[in-house]
Amino acid sequence: MFHIPKRDDGSDVIYFCGNSLGLQPKSVRGSIEQELEDWARLAVDAHFDGRTPWYSYHEVFRESGARLVGGRPGEVVYMNGLTVNLHLLMISFYRPSRSRPCILMEDTAFPSDTYAARTQIRLHGFDPEEALLIGKPRPGEYSLRTEDLESLIDREGDRIALVLFGGVNYFTGQVFDIERIVRAARARGCVVGFDLAHAAGNVPLRLHDWGVDFAAWCTYKYLNGGPGSVAGAFVHQRHHRSASLPRLGGWWGNDPATRFRMHLNTEFVPVESAEAWQVSNPPILSLAALKASLAIFDEVGMGALRAKSERLTGYLAHLIDELGRDRAGSPRYEVITPRDPARRGCQLSILVHDRPKDLFRALQAEGVVCDFREPNVVRVAPVPLYNTFHEAWRFAQVLARHG
Repeated sequence: MFHIPKRDDGSDVIYFCGNSLGLQPKSVRGSIEQELEDWARLAVDAHFDGRTPWYSYHEVFRESGARLVGGRPGEVVYMNGLTVNLHLLMISFYRPSRSRPCILMEDTAFPSDTYAARTQIRLHGFDPEEALLIGKPRPGEYSLRTEDLESLIDREGDRIALVLFGGVNYFTGQVFDIERIVRAARARGCVVGFDLAHAAGNVPLRLHDWGVDFAAWCTYKYLNGGPGSVAGAFVHQRHHRSASLPRLGGWWGNDPATRFRMHLNTEFVPVESAEAWQVSNPPILSLAALKASLAIFDEVGMGALRAKSERLTGYLAHLIDELGRDRAGSPRYEVITPRDPARRGCQLSILVHDRPKDLFRALQAEGVVCDFREPNVVRVAPVPLYNTFHEAWRFAQVLARHG
């Protein structure tokens, strides 16, 4: 179902890097070739006469895209890149005032999210050193406790305009309790948005039922959409008809009934769905790859994937624990991802106490594809769609040899 990279000897690598770039589904080639053929055969007429007409191509994902994140049809659209989407959504949903200027984020948030938040704060004339609040774990801990976050929101809520969290922390692999975060934030009058780059396709989501205001995610990690592939965005339906909500307009977010009046229609009239946040026509070749991948998720189902993921990741964590201690009595490796399966997804972040970069190079030399985060964390992601229990065992054997 997926193309597995090969080592020089022709054997498969152990690919534990789906948290950075998912593997290519074998069905992607045919999906893209169909659009290339329609382009060659029909040129501009493929917008309406193609096998999947380009004009309405983004509508293919109204239901499948919504199912993936627990939204309703019309609440999800695929467009742009992740950080572009965050900026477009923050134009609408980060509305600071002198008394309520702050954005609350988690410690070790993905850098691009932090850059986006800091520049948005400056855009509104505030100082990010004062208006960016960070929720941090307790001393000696790596994960942020939900009760501590709730207390922080309750204490600082009058100053917080926007709570902007990851669904899954990219560094530690912690799954945040989105439902409880939303409840605490809305009780204090805060808008709530999420970066789901490490959550979409990894853990079950119910964005509509949880009351999330907005979310954005990339599709090249667990969703296997390809490098730099088109991103997703969610806007809760309660915002779709808000005439007072500011946004940046573009012709593909305009009411389709008047979209092709062109210069005769100078006033932006947003369509009443998440599609109103589109500013440009959809990238067809990227969407074609994503369509092939999401068909796999629809076939397998997030419930089945999550069940295997909990067993597979739990098995790997157990194997790492069994590797024992060094001569000083310290654990050779420390998993800093939460132990509770409900608080983690596919990823395990392994703290390496001794010569971490040497270990990472040894893993690479033995055909393990994973990644390294400074100063001493190796991230591995056994993805249930294409990774196996045998690969988890083989990975642990490599760790044992080089510990």
